[in-house]
Amino acid sequence: MLNDGPIVGDMTDQRRLPRFGISLDPEAARHSDALRLARAADAGGLDYLAVQDHPYQPQHLDSWTWLTYLAGQTERIALLPDVADLQLRPPAMLAKAATTFDRLHSGRLALGVGGGAFADGIAAMGGTRRTNADMVTYTEEALRILRPALAGDVVHLNGRQHRVEGYHAGPAPASPISVWLGGQGPRMLAVTGRLADGWISPLNIYVPPAEVPAKQHIIDESARSAGRDPRQIRRIYNVIGTIGRGGGPGLSGSVELWADTLADWSARLGFDTFIFWPAVAPHTQLDLFVHNVIPAVRDRLHTEVTAP
Repeated sequence: MLNDGPIVGDMTDQRRLPRFGISLDPEAARHSDALRLARAADAGGLDYLAVQDHPYQPQHLDSWTWLTYLAGQTERIALLPDVADLQLRPPAMLAKAATTFDRLHSGRLALGVGGGAFADGIAAMGGTRRTNADMVTYTEEALRILRPALAGDVVHLNGRQHRVEGYHAGPAPASPISVWLGGQGPRMLAVTGRLADGWISPLNIYVPPAEVPAKQHIIDESARSAGRDPRQIRRIYNVIGTIGRGGGPGLSGSVELWADTLADWSARLGFDTFIFWPAVAPHTQLDLFVHNVIPAVRDRLHTEVTAP
């Protein structure tokens, strides 16, 4: 991978070089092109392939099936659901799928999860229509099921949204599986601090950089209140944009602008991982990202880290 050094996420100590990934389009009609992009990202040394999870979209492939197929078609890159909808993928069953994945592709899964952002889509597939407050409770309880289930322990939970009556989880994974939680509201960020291994921020057009410090603060304070070290919580930013001319949503501009911006977002905002969502021409953008942007970001941050 591009960066084998330690990763920490606390706003007070962001002095590590970040990791990088790319988001793959899950549209069924474009799966062959996405597969070529995945193989190029693997060969180019990226750390993660990320796939969004909106199974109620009729044009989308099922993300879990797609991720397992991609793992078999690549060699070393890690796979990331960005993020798996916990209301449509119950936590005990999701843990079973994740540990099976890890037994087959050891060390190549980061488990991104979320409470489910689209109540209409969830209800359309037979899920329960929950209020925001119930969705947060559902997600927190789901993480309390996921964590022991991913470790191969016995799971008991009699909660407001979940009831698990002594599930004997297994097989245990070949390697520990990180659970990264997506969200942006204060209650979900607090859950992240209490229970998750990482925070996955929504796209930079939904959570702009100016809003990040306050959100990071909620995570950090919640972690400390729970007796956890905030520096052990990963921080992942989904970044949509275009490298070079062309405009479009999100971050748009030269390689130098991208390098300066991502280095700043790592050093100042505390992100240790960036998932690139190309707004146009994914193969061309991937090439620029791998061969131009990433080395420049690492050079800027390496200079800062090693400076006296």
